[in-house]
Amino acid sequence: MKLTTPYLGLQLKNPLIVGASPFSDNLRSTQQLEEAGAAAIVMRSLFEEQIDMEQRALLHHIESPAESTAEATSFFPAYEEYQLAPDQYLRQIGELKRHLSIPVIASLNGYRPGGWTDYAARFEAAGADAIELNLYQLVTDPEISGDEVEADMLETVHRVTDSVQVPVSIKISAFHTSPTQFAKALENAGAAGVVVFNRFYQPDFDIEELDVQPQLKLSDSSELLMRLRWLAILSPHLTRSLAATGGVHTTGDVIKALLAGAHAVQLVSVLLKHGPRILTTLLTGLHDWMQEHGYESIDELRGAMNLQRCPDPAAFERANYQRILQSWRI
Repeated sequence: MKLTTPYLGLQLKNPLIVGASPFSDNLRSTQQLEEAGAAAIVMRSLFEEQIDMEQRALLHHIESPAESTAEATSFFPAYEEYQLAPDQYLRQIGELKRHLSIPVIASLNGYRPGGWTDYAARFEAAGADAIELNLYQLVTDPEISGDEVEADMLETVHRVTDSVQVPVSIKISAFHTSPTQFAKALENAGAAGVVVFNRFYQPDFDIEELDVQPQLKLSDSSELLMRLRWLAILSPHLTRSLAATGGVHTTGDVIKALLAGAHAVQLVSVLLKHGPRILTTLLTGLHDWMQEHGYESIDELRGAMNLQRCPDPAAFERANYQRILQSWRI
């Protein structure tokens, strides 16, 4: 039984990757994850704003009160609130590489072209096996079009992929008008893979204090459904790697993501809830299911339920949409 899977040009021992999270801050935690079966680990993200903040401090020694974006920058965490400063982040890459045998994937989080993308080359020099570029943006300006947003993202991807030799995956939002076209454009820009999807942390309103309250809510299996739909749609059209992130909590969730076309699945919430040993449980369940259903390898399993065999996926999806609505009865 072969659980190995290709991902970003790397050969992973199985499809289970630890997604971007605080686990990467602690060497012992990452060692426990590797021992339990993790095939790779994605480090927590280094943010565009964090890098810009450090670069401004180096240039000006102190931040100027007259800075034109002073009010906007005050919304972000203070420099000392970030868990790893840029230099510490680079040292942590080296520390993980010295003590782990699985691939270490560094993570950059931003959305527009800028000097912060130079850190991709520093990640590579520090020993990262790959880079995950997290394109997280919520557009609120009505004057900015979707085409402009995607053009900036593609330029950012070009800059990062052109600056390194290691593979670069792109974590995207589900909220593009045409995710398939955009994913293909990412491949053309040099991306070695696409990760679906970013989790948007929705704030709540405090009606007593009249304030907006950010909140962290861990995922559950219901979030996987949107990923399954788009994995099934994307996988016949992309030539490089696909990963699912968000909503993978059970062996069944792992199997569904692979059937839809994922090369790998990223886990965070389930690890925060149950600890590293859940990896062993998931891998045992995957092995047993494959044996029961006659699959000899992950390659045989991958994409077996994508939409490649459907002559008109758009009509298929719209027909299912109508069927669900017509099933309602009062």
